[in-house]
Amino acid sequence: MEKRVLLIDDEKPTLNMFRLMLAAYGYQVLTAEGGDTGFDIFAAERPPLVITDIKMPGMDGIELLKRVKDLDHRTEVIVVTGHGDMDLAIEALNLDATDFINKPVHRQALELALKRAEERIALARGKEEEISLQDRETAAVISLKGNINSHSEPFLFAAYDKALDLGRPLLVLHFDDSASVNGAGIAILTQLLLRARDKGRRLAISGVSENFRKVFEIVGITKLVKLHDSVEEAMADLH
Repeated sequence: MEKRVLLIDDEKPTLNMFRLMLAAYGYQVLTAEGGDTGFDIFAAERPPLVITDIKMPGMDGIELLKRVKDLDHRTEVIVVTGHGDMDLAIEALNLDATDFINKPVHRQALELALKRAEERIALARGKEEEISLQDRETAAVISLKGNINSHSEPFLFAAYDKALDLGRPLLVLHFDDSASVNGAGIAILTQLLLRARDKGRRLAISGVSENFRKVFEIVGITKLVKLHDSVEEAMADLH
């Protein structure tokens, strides 16, 4: 895993203390003395992890968190709060912050927050590898591997949006032999299929095993989309 972190705090002593602690954990540390500078560095460098003080002059930690997530929702953000800032900490968590740690920062609290962030980064990268997009002559093909579940949602919809941008007449969801789908994954697929239908997009599914074909029939997915044995069969059916 790429161990880079952007550290943002308007207090230089705190910045230096954090830099030393994070370097000891093997991180390459980028630093910024304030939210505005910090966001500029993030936009240029795109580290997978950001640690930011929540109360700073200019752009505070909450606004920074919003902008970072808008630019790249996959970025993990740990906010640093004071003991009286629980409302801000909860607001940050609702905005998809990974965790919060209180000042003065204790090593154990930092270690736990870093561990959680690292696990989420690794999980996200695994999902990115499981969902990929290929451009075929008449179809945009989203290939699915592994387990399609609740964690797959942002990556599947991101691939879908990119597929639409290709402008192909057909979009195919192709299930690899390794692919499986749980209840949350079926709900996500149903949302995507309904969105495609509402937009008038032609969509097909290929490669689904016999067992999952039965499941798709039971839950009503086959009423929304036609199933094919292969991508080639789906493309041929377009004509």
